[in-house]
Amino acid sequence: MARDLFVDVLAHYGADVVPLGRSETFIPVDTEAVSPETLALLKKWSPEHGLDAIVSADGDGDRPLLTDENGVPLRGDLIGLITANFLDAGVVVTPVTSNSGIEASGSFEVIRTKVGSPFVIAGMTEALAAGRNGVMGFEANGGLLTASAFTLNGRPLSPLPTRDSFLPILAVLLLSAEQKKPLSQIAAAYKLPVAAADRLENFAQEKSAALMTHLRASRTNLDAFLAPVGSVKALSDIDGLRVALTDGSTIHFRPSGNAPEMRCYVEAANQDEAETLLNKGLDLIRNFG
Repeated sequence: MARDLFVDVLAHYGADVVPLGRSETFIPVDTEAVSPETLALLKKWSPEHGLDAIVSADGDGDRPLLTDENGVPLRGDLIGLITANFLDAGVVVTPVTSNSGIEASGSFEVIRTKVGSPFVIAGMTEALAAGRNGVMGFEANGGLLTASAFTLNGRPLSPLPTRDSFLPILAVLLLSAEQKKPLSQIAAAYKLPVAAADRLENFAQEKSAALMTHLRASRTNLDAFLAPVGSVKALSDIDGLRVALTDGSTIHFRPSGNAPEMRCYVEAANQDEAETLLNKGLDLIRNFG
């Protein structure tokens, strides 16, 4: 349904919409790990049709997929961050897997949670109970939630404390139109660490649990495990194990809560370093035990 609504809503607000890739067969879209095949299509379509952006969503339409004019997807947490600044948020609630540069990228307070919209909703509820205003949240997949009422162009925007893909897409596109800047330029202006993520599928939950137990058992275990990628500077145990390395990069290991897979998230100074660190991190997981 989202595919039809996107066309209608974007056209209503003045966009010239070109429907692409329509299929009657379900196509799964992971907005945090876009497949190489999908990436190739996006980068082909953009110059082919002279597009300023490409818009899509995951299967149930609550996680946005938005590319720049080159067909390069904007990360979901960046989309959420841009939307937070667009709404002039006072508090942003987001999981620990969202980019570590968010804290320095706005005039709002940042509250970190475990991964999952229920934890984001709980964080927003606590912020409201503490009397905070302008409370919103987003996940690393781009799904956005609002707990407070916001005002846009003099009109009220009611709270929507459930994951949504339409508001973040509209906010980013409107900002691009207002500033007369391409999305690639808007994204680059944030100067966030380059982030990458992937997962090992068919990785038994028992093995994931054993790995996390091993890493948490002692600093010696953690240092030895991470020796091939760097030295530990600081760590967070909010959800999985997120480690800041002394070279400024970050690596985060997190078991899935409901599937036999292990996720790895990284941040680094540039794309090459991020991809290298991600591949090394996945190898460390793969070779454990």
